[in-house]
Amino acid sequence: MAKILVVDDEQVLVKGIKFNLEHEGYQVEVGYDGEQAVELAREGSFDLIILDLMMPKIDGLQACMRIREFSNVPIIMLTARSEDTDKIIGFEYGADDYITKPFNILEVKARIRALLRRSGATEQKQSENVLTAGHIKLDTGERSAWKSGRSVDLTAKEFDLMELLMRNPGRVFSRENLLNVVWGYEYIGDYRTVDVHVRRLREKLEMDPANPEYIRTKWGVGYYLANRSGGQN
Repeated sequence: MAKILVVDDEQVLVKGIKFNLEHEGYQVEVGYDGEQAVELAREGSFDLIILDLMMPKIDGLQACMRIREFSNVPIIMLTARSEDTDKIIGFEYGADDYITKPFNILEVKARIRALLRRSGATEQKQSENVLTAGHIKLDTGERSAWKSGRSVDLTAKEFDLMELLMRNPGRVFSRENLLNVVWGYEYIGDYRTVDVHVRRLREKLEMDPANPEYIRTKWGVGYYLANRSGGQN
């Protein structure tokens, strides 16, 4: 699982990027100024860094240049300016890619995947895309599911929900957490939506849906994956 650092003084923007990247399975740390970017990059072992161009204390270009003194980690620069000269300067300071605000988060995800592939950070074989929990398997690349070797049809939301649980074994998610992550902050609905999807997942994937072995409830708190073996850890 790739580890990404996101640094921008716009906290709402950082929160949105973090939310979307964590939903993709990335580990994400954040910062809010250029000096913090350098400190975090020096202390942490990141596979990719996203830096805003205009930040307090030192700007993104200076932060990028300082990071390049001790690391070759791929760096994506974010900027509200689209002039070619700014991009050229960014590349000269050590940036690997440039994204202009406002941007589509899908573009950001695509650029991240491309850079990680290029750097070798996510050279994944097909088997590494498979998450397993006992007799349950998910292939996150093909978005397919199996129960005891037999293919199981999951809806898009069922798949997203199960993937989130399997990527975070033992972590208890409240219904509100699950609505926010799987359905999105703008979703208008009640917590029963989560309960219905969990029930359907149990019916499709558990050997005994009435006594689930994996998709468990922590009463008064939420849902969690009780056990997982093999696949990604």
